[in-house]
Amino acid sequence: MSQQNRKTKKVSESIVTMTELVLPHHTNQLGNLLGGQLMHWIDICAALAAAKHSHRICVTASVDRIDFHYPVRLGNVVTLKASVNRAFRTSMEVGVKVYGESITEGKIQHTNTAYLTFVSVDENVKPVETFEIIPETDDEIRRFNEALERRQNRLKSR
Repeated sequence: MSQQNRKTKKVSESIVTMTELVLPHHTNQLGNLLGGQLMHWIDICAALAAAKHSHRICVTASVDRIDFHYPVRLGNVVTLKASVNRAFRTSMEVGVKVYGESITEGKIQHTNTAYLTFVSVDENVKPVETFEIIPETDDEIRRFNEALERRQNRLKSR
């Protein structure tokens, strides 16, 4: 696909929502969700959003950061919401927001935020161009612009 012929897709077309229940084997000695377990769920959710956008298998290229705002407790429901923030030539940044919900208390908290980069690949696991993304809402435009800043920082630190 040449830059002129690149097809476009909306951010809303890449949204993936995943829900998990925190069970005893997901927790540490304090009864909190293990960070590694959460990172696993974040990676899966983000990979699905990237694949949904690109119509390709996508591989994790980098994880910029995962912020842990609040612990998620045993028995809580975890909802992960991922979408592509920006697509470059073969790579795309995916943002994931994580919410922990206590069913018994009826309380939902934004517990984590993560940014990951994925590359769409062909059947030979070679990078291939992906669709351009069009942000529509003010929030999508903000995330689109911030994704470029994060990418430039990643490239500087190589």
